[in-house]
Amino acid sequence: MLRRRPPRSASADDLLTTLGRLTAQAREGAEKQRARVELAEALQREMLPTRLPEVPGLRTAASYAPARHGLDIGGDWYDGFPLPDGSLAFCIGDVQGHDVEAAAFMGQIRLGLRAVAVHAADPGEVLSRANDLLLSVDCGLFATCTFVRFDPVAWELSSARAGHIPGIWVTGDGRSGLTNDPGGVPLGIVPGEVYPVTRRRLDTSGALVLLTDGVVEGPSFPIEAGLQQVTRLVCANADGDPATVAAAAMSVAELTGHSDDSAVIVLCFDGSGPQPRVKPGPGARVAADARPSALSDG
Repeated sequence: MLRRRPPRSASADDLLTTLGRLTAQAREGAEKQRARVELAEALQREMLPTRLPEVPGLRTAASYAPARHGLDIGGDWYDGFPLPDGSLAFCIGDVQGHDVEAAAFMGQIRLGLRAVAVHAADPGEVLSRANDLLLSVDCGLFATCTFVRFDPVAWELSSARAGHIPGIWVTGDGRSGLTNDPGGVPLGIVPGEVYPVTRRRLDTSGALVLLTDGVVEGPSFPIEAGLQQVTRLVCANADGDPATVAAAAMSVAELTGHSDDSAVIVLCFDGSGPQPRVKPGPGARVAADARPSALSDG
């Protein structure tokens, strides 16, 4: 009867060779992931504006923070730019997914919004046109967005939402709340979608804070708690400059676990700011002499 030899144990050299090969593969995978993250971060930095427009009586600021672990970067953006009629446009949004593809898609959305806003009558039409434009590209991604138009003549804000979380408003007399306005589905899902427009007259000093869900939602941290925390901090810092308000809002991301990237945009309305007498034409400087109002529901 033949006796089967026991299997030969791997030698130390064999084990070291295997370990070295696995280590090299892991290092190569980590380097590729790091390269993708760095590329996404570079795209994000280059695509976000370095500053936001302002007029007398309206001060602005924004902040962006990458994901805590650097793996979920690329989806969030903000923007602000003047329109040909002298009004100002501001928007914030969040692209489905992350990494390089989301960062590139974010850039397409930002440019698309700028392009259609020049020819659109109000924020609802801007979002509708941008939605159809994104569907025509057929990239398979979608994005939430809030688009706001500030009229420096009427001191009025008009806004529309495409599946985005509500903003936060505070006033100089201590009132605050959420902009739970009617809205439509995210951009890039349903063709021909209609986005309702909400208009607010600014009747006292205050601030409007727009943000992405990475600021207020995270593991074991519900979005309702995040919005409440941001509201509390914004109210406590309402007398500060917009950068201070933005920093206070962004600090909540550290409480959520910061598993997503985050963006904040702040519009502060001074009760003593000027108001134009005549609506400026394209390229005109905004200057005037009446008092602006501040944020309230209307």
